Amino acid sequence: MTQGRHGLKHSSSAGISAALLGAVKMARLAAMSEEEFGELLKELESGRIFKLLKNSGAVNLAEFPAARYAARKYAGCGLKLSGGDLPELADGKGGLVGLIQRIGQEKFEACFLKDAVLGDVERAEECEITVADAGRLRDFVNRAFIQAEFEGAPEAPAAQVFSAVAGIEIEEGQPVLAFFHREIWKGRYKVDTEKLAQLLPGLDTAERNRVEKLLKRVEFADKRKTTLYRALEILISVQADYLISGDPARRRPLSQKTLARNLDVDASIINRLVSNKSLQLPWGLEAPMEVLLPSSKKVNLDRLYLLASENPSLSDEALRAELKVRHGIELSRRSVAQYRKDLGVQSAGRRPAGYTQEKDTNNE
Repeated sequence: MTQGRHGLKHSSSAGISAALLGAVKMARLAAMSEEEFGELLKELESGRIFKLLKNSGAVNLAEFPAARYAARKYAGCGLKLSGGDLPELADGKGGLVGLIQRIGQEKFEACFLKDAVLGDVERAEECEITVADAGRLRDFVNRAFIQAEFEGAPEAPAAQVFSAVAGIEIEEGQPVLAFFHREIWKGRYKVDTEKLAQLLPGLDTAERNRVEKLLKRVEFADKRKTTLYRALEILISVQADYLISGDPARRRPLSQKTLARNLDVDASIINRLVSNKSLQLPWGLEAPMEVLLPSSKKVNLDRLYLLASENPSLSDEALRAELKVRHGIELSRRSVAQYRKDLGVQSAGRRPAGYTQEKDTNNE
């Protein structure tokens, strides 16, 4: 028998198995949506043993530094990325962003997110935009947001639903986080070992075992909270220039493996943590966390696409030279030609009809 971290005795004969079990539990928690995790915390905190520990002062909530909260703008709508990463979500200066902002949140939700019967002409009249712009927004919503029976689409393929964690706002020139789920982010769990030591002698063996199990659950839940919180802090720090400017070309390459090393966790945990989470970007659109975790190739592809779109007459060699001047990127002409092919950008600098970007796996 060995002495545990909270003064509880346990067997050390299955240390390796316990470590593997712990990794599995952490992976499961990381993959949970914010809604599922919130329900788990509610169930955990409503139990008799947790209340016993809290009332005794053995377990407390310590506030996250500078945690703030906000209402989610696009409540009830998930993101649909079955066609791949959408450039419109990442581009804070794009035309669709300005169009949505001009229409206003209330009309945008009413005409494009909630209504299943309005046509483009009616939407255009209601929002005081052109019919062409109404069609552009409808197409964007069809690709970006899940809306049951929207436009009566038959047999729509199942799409991944992203769980919104927080909004990113710009305050005094810097990006800050505002969480959507206060019950999750109101604080992290702290164990007071002295008060726990005072409590334990008055409990029978069965109660002590229940306390040990509960403290394990608390430890894992707290690790899930702090890992995601620290990951978000790193992401908004690394991608501050992009978040402030809204220019996707200013994103910095950052792989999941690098983020995992900085957080001292297994890369598989980070993969599960970010795979179904989204953030509301400063310009009001909601995008997967992976938008802030682009690979070097993804960043170069975005920069090349912007250049080719702005200057459709440029040759591969001219594009290569312009990338070096603007971004300091050294690419061969062959690489530029391959990137252009990957993007589907033809020599005229236009994407062919029906083009969708492939989802970046971020496994560099």
